[in-house]
Amino acid sequence: MQTFIRHLRENFQDYLGGGVLPKIIGTGIAVYLLLAIVLGVWWSQEPDLFDVPAVVQELAQQNDLAPTVGSATTSTLIRVAETLMHKPGGYVTNDIFPPGLWLDNITSWEFGALVQVRDLARVFRKDLSRSQSQSNEDKDLIKAEPQFHFDNDSWAIPATESEYRRGIEAMYSYLARLSDRSQPDAQFYARADNLRSWLAEVENRLGGLSRRLSESVGRPQIDLGLAGDSSAQQSTSGEGFKERKTPWLEIDNVFYEARGTAWALVHILKAIEIDFDRVLRDKNALISLRQIRLELEATQASIWSPLILNGSGFGMLANHSLTMSSYISRASAATIDLRNLLEQG
Repeated sequence: MQTFIRHLRENFQDYLGGGVLPKIIGTGIAVYLLLAIVLGVWWSQEPDLFDVPAVVQELAQQNDLAPTVGSATTSTLIRVAETLMHKPGGYVTNDIFPPGLWLDNITSWEFGALVQVRDLARVFRKDLSRSQSQSNEDKDLIKAEPQFHFDNDSWAIPATESEYRRGIEAMYSYLARLSDRSQPDAQFYARADNLRSWLAEVENRLGGLSRRLSESVGRPQIDLGLAGDSSAQQSTSGEGFKERKTPWLEIDNVFYEARGTAWALVHILKAIEIDFDRVLRDKNALISLRQIRLELEATQASIWSPLILNGSGFGMLANHSLTMSSYISRASAATIDLRNLLEQG
């Protein structure tokens, strides 16, 4: 028996000393990294555009609901948020292990789409569901809006996904009550002033993205904070004239944030066209809204370059950020025109 134990001990020492265990560990790490790279490529794929009317019908049938005014916009908000949770790899912004830890492009895309979910949820709560400024807030939207504003990269206790799912559940409850004629406390007011409130949020987001995209090559800028008003004041003195430039390591992140923003807005605009059809036709604004959507759809074209190129404005290499900025700028300008048309038309 002692001889057998001694034999095992010697063999085990040879096993360690011969480097077999380090080789196994090294091989395991290599296999893990290879799988992480393959998964990373798959997880980095952006979701395709979905059919908004089909989604409205799908959610209505699944929950035995009758589509009504507001169903399209509510259903679209739900599906956009669900896509963030259920796309390949799920929600990866809060991942702390490879490959999610490495994927900055798709996480920027997620943030762009998430910002639109947040903005629309806020407008739902303060405008779309209320008849006037002193009306009561909807009980489900009170829950949903802060859930979508939860920290977007919390890994645990609580995880970001669990908080966003609570927001989605609250929106499902609102959608069910919206379609139930026995519960008139749930409302969606498709009015021109409410649409203008949401468009104001869109205008600000697109304007900011357009500026950041155009600054990929550096752009001289004058401080316009006081807009030339001689009696206006600001907290600290402005910087006057300076050159603004997006840091080199952030150029691709801004680009994909714009892609995610445009992806979400394309769907929301399609839903707005359904719910606000009468308002848009009455204001002769339907074509203007469709023009915004067409500009944003152009941003979803396939990217054939393995890298987001940052050539100079008139150089030999392409500048993907400036191309994206041109579409975003035109969409932003069209949004301003649409807001004015809704106010004056």
